[in-house]
Parts: sequence; structure tokens; C-alpha cells
Amino acid sequence: MTQEAGTQNRGSGTAEESARASALLTAQGQAAALFAEIGRRGLVAPGRGEREVSDAVRDLAHEMFGVRRYWHKRIVRSGPNTLQPYRQNPPDRIIGEDDIVFCDFGPLFAEWEADFGRTFVLGDDPVKHRLRDDLPRLFEAGRRHFAARPDITGEELYAEVVRLAEEAGWGFGGPHSGHLLGEFPHEKVAGAEVDSYIAPGSARPMRRDDGQGRRCHWILEIHLVDRERGFGGFHEELLDLGHPA
Repeated sequence: MTQEAGTQNRGSGTAEESARASALLTAQGQAAALFAEIGRRGLVAPGRGEREVSDAVRDLAHEMFGVRRYWHKRIVRSGPNTLQPYRQNPPDRIIGEDDIVFCDFGPLFAEWEADFGRTFVLGDDPVKHRLRDDLPRLFEAGRRHFAARPDITGEELYAEVVRLAEEAGWGFGGPHSGHLLGEFPHEKVAGAEVDSYIAPGSARPMRRDDGQGRRCHWILEIHLVDRERGFGGFHEELLDLGHPA
């Protein structure tokens, strides 16, 4: 290969990666707009069932963006159900007047995965409000930790996120704190391989290329729990894109 051809290939790869990053950010921006509309329309409200809210969000995503598919199950959890990690399937619950509720959705926007989670507090419970407010704060602390360490591994970032949660007075509710994200279908590509997650045993550097030579992009999840009081909260979004250096 000539030097000129090699330069062209590198330029093409850079352009392709830039397009991938842009597509993921666009998908996340649409997910953020969806969640803002959830709040504006008051879809998370006392007296509604979790499945009812999930279906309402599904219909809203179709109305706003034509979304028909999700790459993972749609999650709305309230009260004690907010203690449960992703893989659990607690029974449907009616949202109460003074509840805490989180939504976790993975819509597909033009075959690009988004994964977005936010927490809503109904009522005036100061502890629930503090937990909700700590979620984005700890996300940002975890993101800064990642940004400052070029060779960080998934297990190292997970340990730091757990430490941050405990330092703030909360438990951490999940066996992992994030995962790879990209073109659909994420779950079929990633499978159950621990290196696809921010988790104990994930010992490879997070900044790497995948098996097809594409840059790995990550979602960071913060699942805080107060087991004594019986509730938790959840926050997730892209870790390595869309933030200041």
C-alpha cells in the first residue's frame, strides 16, 4: 500500500468514526427530548401502573420519532421495585403519591441504539430528592474519573463508581455500571462477555477498538439504593461522547 493510500484509508476511518459518534449523539439527543416530554406531559403520576406508564412512553416515542423497536426491555420502576437490577422482573406496581420512579429505555433511532435513564420524585421526601440529585452528580464524578485515566479498565471504573456511591451514603444497586453501545443489535454483538460491561472482571482497557476495528463507546449507569428505606434511583447516558474533555 502506498503512503497516499494509507493516508486516505486513515482519513476514511476517521470520517466513519466521526459519523458513528454523531449518530450515537443524535440518538441520545432524541432520547433526552423524549424524557423531557415525559416530564412535561406528566406521564409519571400517582395512580398509574408501571406498565401503563411504559406503554404511554412507548406511544410517545412513536408519536415524536416514529420509534417502533427497542434493543432492551422497557423499564419503569417505582417504590421498592427501584431496588431491583435490570435483569429482575418485579411485578407491576401502582405508583404512589410520595413515590420515587425511574425509567430506563433503549429506543432505536434509525438503527442506532440509545440508552437513557432518569429518575422522577413525586412528593416532598427530602431523602428521595437528595438521592435523585446525587445521581447526575455521581455520574459526572465517574465520567471525570474515566476521562482522567486513558488506560482505565471496566473493573476499575466500576470500583470507583461503587466507592462514590458509598461515600455519598448510598448503596450501589447493580452488578455492573454500564456497557458498550453502538449499532443495533448491541445484545447480540456483546452477549454476556464481561469485557462488554463496566463490571468486576472486565480487565481490558475501555479505550479500544471492537472486533470490527471500530472504536468502543460506552454507557455509564448509576443505580443508587437506600435499602433501609426501600427505594433507589437510576441515571444513565453516554460516557465517552457529548461531554467536555
